Amino acid sequence: MGADLSMNEEITSFLSAYNPPVQELALKARALVLELFPQAVEQIDLPARMLAYGFDRTYKGLVCVIMPLKSTVNLGFARGAELPDPTGLLEGTGKRARHVKLKSNADLDNPALRALFLAALTQI
Repeated sequence: MGADLSMNEEITSFLSAYNPPVQELALKARALVLELFPQAVEQIDLPARMLAYGFDRTYKGLVCVIMPLKSTVNLGFARGAELPDPTGLLEGTGKRARHVKLKSNADLDNPALRALFLAALTQI
């Protein structure tokens, strides 16, 4: 699908509820997701307060979500419980989903995060 201008405006509006450091981190997480998964279908889930990325618009096709929070951003993986995580980045106790807590730009540069993401792309 690729990101278009109207989606960028919607995302800017969605993120405006968060403080500037969280907005910046969420946008950088989005850039990483779209770099590694350029064909992603991007959606804004307003009730859940997250950006969703998948092969289609269904939960079955969902790969990951970006969840801005008060001072951090969670990068969630729909099937995170099944991902190889040798460095222990994944958090959470859900039956299927897990997330990585992003606290700074350095977290996005972690090669282990890229490896997790690429593994998530092969799950569907």
